[in-house]
Amino acid sequence: MPMDAREIERLIRDALPDAQVTIRDLAGDGDHYAATVVSEAFRGKSRVQQHQIVYQALKGQMGGALHALALQTSAGPAPEPDTAKGYVL
Repeated sequence: MPMDAREIERLIRDALPDAQVTIRDLAGDGDHYAATVVSEAFRGKSRVQQHQIVYQALKGQMGGALHALALQTSAGPAPEPDTAKGYVL
């Protein structure tokens, strides 16, 4: 049985509460999704590590109820330097 986009979003938000999550159904069939996930938890991690965090959040649904997920992840914009103190917060 296909996985609902809201369920995908809920699983990701449960694991990454600060995440901005966008889910799109690519084929209209409930099996092929694209997800964009932005979370501070990704800062300093490689793209592979970021994707692993999301796959872990999906609790083994990839390849089962969730057939395909095109994934884009990021930590968002870099913090602005605090020029008065000379370092990044």
